[in-house]
Amino acid sequence: MKKYSLFAQKEPYKTHRLKVSKIHTLYVEESGNPKGKPIIHLHGGPGAWAKPKNRKFYNPKKYRIILFDQRGCGRSTPQGEIRENTIWNLVEDMEKIRESLGIEKWHIHGGSWGSTLALAYTEKYPKRATALILRGVFTFRKKELNWFNNFGASEIFPDAWEKLVKATPKKYRDNPMDYLIKRVLKGTGKEKLKYSKAISEWEDSIMQLLPEENKKEEETDNKEIVNSNLVYAHYDINRGFLKEGQLIKNASKLKGIPGVIIQGRYDIICPVRTAWDLHKAWPEADFHIVPVAGHSSADSGITEKLLEYIEKFSRI
Repeated sequence: MKKYSLFAQKEPYKTHRLKVSKIHTLYVEESGNPKGKPIIHLHGGPGAWAKPKNRKFYNPKKYRIILFDQRGCGRSTPQGEIRENTIWNLVEDMEKIRESLGIEKWHIHGGSWGSTLALAYTEKYPKRATALILRGVFTFRKKELNWFNNFGASEIFPDAWEKLVKATPKKYRDNPMDYLIKRVLKGTGKEKLKYSKAISEWEDSIMQLLPEENKKEEETDNKEIVNSNLVYAHYDINRGFLKEGQLIKNASKLKGIPGVIIQGRYDIICPVRTAWDLHKAWPEADFHIVPVAGHSSADSGITEKLLEYIEKFSRI
């Protein structure tokens, strides 16, 4: 059986500051082969940003690799801005990126929240997608939010959940995440930082199937933590700016696009059910449940399956 390995990390050959509205300017980068097959990587979140390690999934000889930080995220400005910031703004931002780079069609790769954005974009602009690679599928349905925010993941990680509960004032502990999200949006500066850290710790605790011992944590300052969770809370409270079940109901629009759905069996953040429902609605796409994996693309089985399909789709 062929094994796949991450590629050496290459620096961007070009970066851009793309103004997409009166408020927002995006950070966009290109790396790999300027004449290669265009592929856009959609980072997770909402509220996270593209990392240099994301480039390592793509063969730099075969791909023109495009990464960008979404509105309010990372190196895009203003950081933490939630005005004019919806999934449909992001969809149109992708079109502006594509047009500004002179790309007719591209491969689209997104995991977690990135899979949400990938589906929203491709369902609106199916003729722009040459292939669709999805991992850890999330579509902002009520039951998906309830699993992460209220009852579900809490039953599998009660120890991590208890820390979140204890960070919440006693009278709000019946629904702690609801309180924390509202205070991240409208609380004092101290509240925003305190509750942003609690939400981030909860998510980090359930990210990987087997957390790495002595893992070197990425340095994130307090301002980044607050801004990231501000964007996350904005999308959470507005349910991703999507109608209930919209992305799965509209999956017929993906017909004819080569695709793959890759899902960790023990994904606690985005359980298999959502990926399964998408698979039933989009049976043309290859579907893989990785038996020993959680949510993170760093879980070895998911890493290898992603690399396999990114290499396979380079020939499309």
